Amino acid sequence: MKILFVHSAYQQLGGEDVAFAQERELVERGGHQVVSYCRSNDEASSYTHLGKLRLLKQVVWATDTRREVAGLLIRERPDLVHVHNTFLMISPSIYYACRDAQVPVVQTLHNYRVLCPAASFFRAGKVCEECTHHGLRQSVRYGCYRNSRAETAGVALMLAFHRGVETWTRMVDCYIALSEFARNKFVEGGLPRERVMVKPNFVPAIRGKDEGRGEYALFVGRLSAEKGLRTLIAAWTRLRQPIPLILVGDGPLRTELSVEVQRHGLSGINFRGRLPRDQTLELMSGARFLVLPSECYENFPVSIAEAFSCSTPVICSRLGALEEIVENGRTGLHVIPADPQDLADKVEWAWQQPSRMQTMGLEARTEYEAKYTPERNYQLLMAIYEHTLTGYAQGHSRTEATPDTCRCPVSLQR
Repeated sequence: MKILFVHSAYQQLGGEDVAFAQERELVERGGHQVVSYCRSNDEASSYTHLGKLRLLKQVVWATDTRREVAGLLIRERPDLVHVHNTFLMISPSIYYACRDAQVPVVQTLHNYRVLCPAASFFRAGKVCEECTHHGLRQSVRYGCYRNSRAETAGVALMLAFHRGVETWTRMVDCYIALSEFARNKFVEGGLPRERVMVKPNFVPAIRGKDEGRGEYALFVGRLSAEKGLRTLIAAWTRLRQPIPLILVGDGPLRTELSVEVQRHGLSGINFRGRLPRDQTLELMSGARFLVLPSECYENFPVSIAEAFSCSTPVICSRLGALEEIVENGRTGLHVIPADPQDLADKVEWAWQQPSRMQTMGLEARTEYEAKYTPERNYQLLMAIYEHTLTGYAQGHSRTEATPDTCRCPVSLQR
């Protein structure tokens, strides 16, 4: 099989970029031929003021990328196109090139961009779904994308245009959501239920936890408001005993959080910044538990799969897909979102119960082996590809897809 992979990389390397690279490599290792069409959002940083006006058109409809992809389709003649991200340098115009070339399209929904200009369903420190319930103009009103009404208007225009011409419902043969929660949100937002399958992210095989009880708690991720970092620091101020905490990652809250840590004399909190993956995994393997107190609808944090692979349980918010991925009392613990006292109570309990956390860690490793290995993910992805190709070959149009042709037969259940 020959697959064209499409992706617009972010200015700061993130989970989506890593997932794209890993999945492309996975397909290549499976013996398939992969052709890539990639752009980078770094290109936008060099635009002048006039260039940024042209960028608005690029976001809505990029003539150059449609032309380039059309040329690739003619030259390479792939069996299928797998799109990971079109925002912002590629645009949804490429779907029309695929239609003209009669090549089916699979789209992974790494974030909530098709429903929310900010892609996160998060505003003013809490979950926000106003664009779903009251229209995209709400995002412009609040300047949800990069705190700019003008830039948000550009994203909202792109979404409104492609909803109007039914790009999302007519031009994509199959969508991949990363969790059942995300799938339900996309269906609620208008995507055809029968065309949205669930396939989580995966991580390469990692050795299990070293012997020992773990000498610290760990956070891995972007240091930003939606990740619940303010709640995390506030919880540590409420602890009745000192518990070491290591934070891996960087982001806009780094300075603010450092000031709070110093102000409260929390000497046990250590900011490590961005680290290479091998160093992060070493810390993951040595942690007693991973803490993920997100206050937004996470799609599928790779850090959870990494923690599970290291036999490290996860303490996370009882919110969105996190509640689905982490089983309370088996592979980790749930906490009330944005409640520092509840988080402090659960962290203290977990710290005082090392044997229970070790047991949860073993269950987490079992969960990883059942759901998040490369081998398991390859099975799921190939099933999605085959169903998409079969449905397309049998003449099912994008507007007439059926549950039988679009549902993956490979279950995630053990």
